[in-house]
Amino acid sequence: MALALSVLIAALGRALGWGLNRAGAALTIRLAAASGGLRVATATYRFYAELNDFLPRARRQRAIQQRFDRRTSLKDMIEALGVPHPEVGFILANGVAAGFARQVHDGDRIAVYPVFRNLGAVAGVGGPNGGVAERFAVDANLGALARQLRLCGFDALYDDAIRDDELARLAHDQERIVLTRDRGVLKRRLITHGYFVRAQSPRDQLVEVFRRYDLYPRAAPLTRCARCNGSLIGVDKAAIEDRLEPLTRRYVDDFRQCCQCGQLYWRGSHVRGIEALIDGMGAGQGVRDTL
Repeated sequence: MALALSVLIAALGRALGWGLNRAGAALTIRLAAASGGLRVATATYRFYAELNDFLPRARRQRAIQQRFDRRTSLKDMIEALGVPHPEVGFILANGVAAGFARQVHDGDRIAVYPVFRNLGAVAGVGGPNGGVAERFAVDANLGALARQLRLCGFDALYDDAIRDDELARLAHDQERIVLTRDRGVLKRRLITHGYFVRAQSPRDQLVEVFRRYDLYPRAAPLTRCARCNGSLIGVDKAAIEDRLEPLTRRYVDDFRQCCQCGQLYWRGSHVRGIEALIDGMGAGQGVRDTL
């Protein structure tokens, strides 16, 4: 009877020109649920470690009871609570490993863990990069981070005018890891590997990403162009001597050139600064042998 009443209310609203807004929709659900026409179920969620960064303070580090009234997946419920799916490394549903596609049932107890660097893909949930190479698609809000990653030798695509849907498509098609400070971007279904960068300053952001993806052993300064992301190749000094400032021409002999845009590089203060930063992160061994 309540379900029929809710249908009648909706029909009456349309006849009178009402829009069925959220309040109206909620009313019909409550009426239907009150007499058994639609069952409202409850599941309990617990988020661990840095996943709490995405929750309101009142919900952090504690069990969260969440009601739902339709068939829904773990992915949809986890993201409805605020946590983007690429940030999730492991899920237990009633003590059993589960993937994002699993349907949520009344009474479920869901434990959600962050990415563990040494844990691969488990039951449909990715590890830190799920086997994807360390190639990044960097959101428009992280331009300085993209340039620093390139200076460290990592493939980091960046376009300050790229739209969110374009970024998601590019990352999906080229199997890249999305780096962003927009959690809405990470919730896009096309994105399977990504990370929400917490730090504010470019230097701290670089350290954070290095730690997240264990990049230290693969850092290779002076191998990628900071301007366009192209690869650097050795170039004979005589071939580019007319482009050099007098002091550079006098004191520097080893040069590299971007194979795409032609930008010249040598071991100047900017490169030494990146090498010092990598040294400080505990990964300096061998990086100075790349030139």
